[in-house]
Amino acid sequence: MSRHSRLQRQVLSLYRDLLRAGRGKPGAEARVRAEFRQHAGLPRSDVLRIEYLYRRGRRQLQLLRSGHATAMGAFVRPRAQTEEPGGVDSQPDDGDGPRNPHDSTGAPETRPDGR
Repeated sequence: MSRHSRLQRQVLSLYRDLLRAGRGKPGAEARVRAEFRQHAGLPRSDVLRIEYLYRRGRRQLQLLRSGHATAMGAFVRPRAQTEEPGGVDSQPDDGDGPRNPHDSTGAPETRPDGR
């Protein structure tokens, strides 16, 4: 078996460290495994991309170890069960109210300057 390069050893060490840090945090181990599997097919010659992903992984490891992280997940908003893809309700609701200039009563929105 051939010896691993320094970068390969660093990536493998990061993988083990992320798995250890993710123990007891819901979704962490599965997320770590999925991320590494997703990028496992990168060619060895794509060193810049590998180094970028390595640095990103180190930052995620720091966050996991900081004690503030209680779980690990993706930064996406799950769709409500009643929504249809591409339908009227497909815009995410950010809690700021209606997106059009009219509120739910049909009256125009009043601006702070009175216009």
